[in-house]
Amino acid sequence: MRSRARATVAVGASVLVMLPGFPAQASAGSATAPVRTITKGLDGPYGLDFLSPRTAVVAEGDTGEVTTVDLKTGKQRTIISGLAGPSGVATHNGRIYVQLGGEPVPGAKYPAGALLVADRTGKHVRVLADLMAYELKHNPDGQKQFDDKQQPYDALSNPFSITWTKWGLLVADGGANDVLRVNPRTGKVSTFFVPPNPRTKECLAAGAQANPGTVGCDSVPTGVAVRGRYVYVSTLGAEQPGAAVIYQLDGHTGRVVHKWKGFTSLTGIAVAPHGTIYTSEVLFNAPPGEEPPPGFDPSTVGRLTRLDHGRVTHAAVTMPTGLRYVNGHLYATSWSIASFLRIPKAGQLVDVSRKAFR
Repeated sequence: MRSRARATVAVGASVLVMLPGFPAQASAGSATAPVRTITKGLDGPYGLDFLSPRTAVVAEGDTGEVTTVDLKTGKQRTIISGLAGPSGVATHNGRIYVQLGGEPVPGAKYPAGALLVADRTGKHVRVLADLMAYELKHNPDGQKQFDDKQQPYDALSNPFSITWTKWGLLVADGGANDVLRVNPRTGKVSTFFVPPNPRTKECLAAGAQANPGTVGCDSVPTGVAVRGRYVYVSTLGAEQPGAAVIYQLDGHTGRVVHKWKGFTSLTGIAVAPHGTIYTSEVLFNAPPGEEPPPGFDPSTVGRLTRLDHGRVTHAAVTMPTGLRYVNGHLYATSWSIASFLRIPKAGQLVDVSRKAFR
């Protein structure tokens, strides 16, 4: 992967510096607001799922915690702590599955790229699968991994999101450029889908690819969702303009049924029962360069995109990543990369209504 999923977000966001007096989420408070803030004070909220219709579960990558949020009161409760870079979270039948990112952390209790499982209270945590080990053994995208000095050309594995399906747990591994299927009982890992490398003009330019012999940008899968018999995957496209893609896949085989092209830096995906697709673009409107222009407002970075049977609209949500569509509501984590702006505890969980999209 040209830039691993979480690091690539960090690189893009690091062009912004902390600006004093940044505004809160624009539409917080009112139950009828287009974007309603449910809770604040999260640190690097990435993955999102639900334990019950009233209880959300958030992976806080910056503090290494898994936190529950009461949707009615906004009350938070840490149920797992001491993790190294949790990025994705999924729930099913009273179990919580937590995906760790691929950055090795000295002294960490669990290996980088590990998929963990715990009970609904966050107890009895254990390793279910090791996705880094799978990448090193199988290398599904076929890219050269190491140079003559056994140094990796680029990130090897960096899982970013996870979802439960009737075909198994599906993990979007941005570093490995694949979507993996994990048996929730045995932990057996298999390859579900390997997106092709985008070959836009920018992706074919010199220096766009770190791995020798690979043509085009890395796909960098970052989001995975399920609706009915289909699986939907969103990609980052190595942050190149127009290189990100949304795939609709057959849930049994991983075969591509349909794809939507021309997006930039997608980081999450959710699908409503009637087929409307929602994606998050955490770096939208981030200025280039090392320093932002004078007076730049970091709250304007990021947006959600809705594909409603061919019609594309957008909603202003600051730095969103995790998305879930539950019981007629679209929920998103926001201010997810605020720590890269040196703004602590700015992360939020928000409820985004249809009228937010224009």
